[in-house]
Amino acid sequence: MAHHGHEPQVTVLPPDKAKIKKLWTVAGILGAITGVEFIIAFTMPHGSAKTFIFVILTIVKAGYIVGEFMHLRYEVKVLFWAVLIPILFIIWMLVAFVYEGMKMPVFL
Repeated sequence: MAHHGHEPQVTVLPPDKAKIKKLWTVAGILGAITGVEFIIAFTMPHGSAKTFIFVILTIVKAGYIVGEFMHLRYEVKVLFWAVLIPILFIIWMLVAFVYEGMKMPVFL
């Protein structure tokens, strides 16, 4: 292959300390919420209160992940709520279906 005298120039930038700190902060918050979930999982008796707490913590984590990694937190609030409200309705619907399904008698 012929050499044309053009060497690609590679510029190595120094690490962006603010971005690295932000990533560690996000990881720490998600880790803390997960830690709370583990504590609840191994200390609380099974029941609807435990399930309710897990659903709430899952919604909090999902909202935080969407806000940070999809950058919706930095968008217009209307866009954030346009994504969050349908998700909350879907979760409410799933919880309602499971609750109603548990109440129905089983006919054999």
